[in-house]
Amino acid sequence: MTTDITRVRIDTTHGAIELELDAAKAPKTVANFVQYANDGHYDGLVFHRVIKGFMIQGGGYDASYDQRKTRAPIGIESANGLKNDRGTIAMARTSDPNSATSQFFINHGNNDFLNHPGQDGYGYAVFGKVSAGMDVVDKIAETPTGSARPFGRDVPETQVVIDKVTVI
Repeated sequence: MTTDITRVRIDTTHGAIELELDAAKAPKTVANFVQYANDGHYDGLVFHRVIKGFMIQGGGYDASYDQRKTRAPIGIESANGLKNDRGTIAMARTSDPNSATSQFFINHGNNDFLNHPGQDGYGYAVFGKVSAGMDVVDKIAETPTGSARPFGRDVPETQVVIDKVTVI
């Protein structure tokens, strides 16, 4: 086992998801995610965007859909050879490839179009994979969704809360 793998546990209202983060392939992204976890940033946030067969996204908004303050964005590490396959975790971002802060998504399907170089020349930076709890990801992905401000559609009708993210 290599020391370049960081193990993380996401405890949610639907169960626990364990991750193996790959610091060898995505050092800035893993360090960023781990710092947010250690700071307690993710505790009490929700999965605010859920699309079955595509992904589940969280890490930015609380139960009132207020955005939590973040640190400065990090540079994109999407050209690291990791793919947006089912069960991988990647950073969410805006159209600016270097805009990722705390939001992440777990791929619920194989999303080749998100791989580097993607449709915009960059793609989305994968930095790890689910090592246990894919059944929880599936359960979250099955959550009925609707519309809610400020997001519009794809918002879980019953909130899926991230209770705690712990580096293990």
